[in-house]
Amino acid sequence: MFNVGDTAFIIICALLVILMTPGLAIFYGGLGRRKNMVNNMMNSTFIMGLGIVLYVLIGYSLSFGDGGRNFIGSLKNLGLMGITKDSLTGSVPTFAFIAFQMAFALITPAIITGSIAGRMKFKALCFFIALWLIFVYYPLAHMVWGGGFIGGKIGALDFAGGDVVHISSGTTGLILAILIGKRVDYMQISYRTHNIPFVFLGMGLLWFGWFGFNSGSALSANGLAAHALMTTAVSSAVGMLVWILMDIIKQGKATLIGACTGVIAGLVGITPAAGFVNIWAALIIGISVSLVCYCGIIFIKSVLKIDDALDAFGCHGIGGIWGGILTGVFVNPEINGGQPGLIYGRFTQFFAQIEGILITLIVAVVGTLLCAGIVSIFTSLRVEKKEELIGLDMSEHGENAYPSFTGLD
Repeated sequence: MFNVGDTAFIIICALLVILMTPGLAIFYGGLGRRKNMVNNMMNSTFIMGLGIVLYVLIGYSLSFGDGGRNFIGSLKNLGLMGITKDSLTGSVPTFAFIAFQMAFALITPAIITGSIAGRMKFKALCFFIALWLIFVYYPLAHMVWGGGFIGGKIGALDFAGGDVVHISSGTTGLILAILIGKRVDYMQISYRTHNIPFVFLGMGLLWFGWFGFNSGSALSANGLAAHALMTTAVSSAVGMLVWILMDIIKQGKATLIGACTGVIAGLVGITPAAGFVNIWAALIIGISVSLVCYCGIIFIKSVLKIDDALDAFGCHGIGGIWGGILTGVFVNPEINGGQPGLIYGRFTQFFAQIEGILITLIVAVVGTLLCAGIVSIFTSLRVEKKEELIGLDMSEHGENAYPSFTGLD
């Protein structure tokens, strides 16, 4: 018999995580250029539709079917066959668990679109995301959470998606940005965030939803869920404050965009560790991940000259890697299992975290190259120069987010 309180909690958390993808659409839309507002939002919107259908058809089965397999599940539950309203996963109906995990499969590929904003053909993106979910996301979800190689055999810890969500999507975004190339006028003109209030609104929805993202990963309305909520709050808050301080040191002014970015960095950093570390450790994770992501974004854009347009890798990739490493440093087995962290003089969990991160990076890189190669056989990944200059809103969708605007972009 299912637990009523746990069931209500997981359903609410699933709804909160689903809300994050529209929040990301608004966040990315505001961060990008005016002429690409519709495209940035449409990318996330399409992924919600595709992600739900694909997860129901094969995603859940490949992620959580036959937990003894090392690298991928089976098609035992194809189209959710064999699952009824009375099926249980832990103390909740399996359908509630599926809805919660399905929401993760929506936000993850949507993160990728930030790296290639303003230059990837919409048709190519549609095919790429479908293939990427099959070849990268579902295998990683199985390997980490479905009893597979990373979580089941190596013993790497990932409470709510450091490997599965952030490292995979951020790394994929970086590889795609390199493959597609820089925007036409990158580093030649000043790129300005066109709608800062939208950035704040999107961040607010992401922050709000992230509490369901991390707390719900306890899969029960219990003390662990409350603990994850508090570590999430602490890391995100201090991440924001550190980013504001860095802005003041670097440019003499605190910026709202910087504050929003700091919140996201703090959230990403604590995601793999939220249910495994003490509150004081969450404070250290939030401070350090904000500093690391701040410097990482500068390095990627100024030194490597990679056009990670909306900093998908700078925040999610780097933040996920750093958070996964620090999970191995600070994990306290008394909270939720695992081996003692490096700070307690033990190396086992730390090395497991490193190994899990490296495998995730390999899967993301190889899978991205494979998917991009397949898609490029049928269509080019990038829009034409003329279409890019016009803006993807008109060239790809025939819509204008601001039809009354007549000035220069």
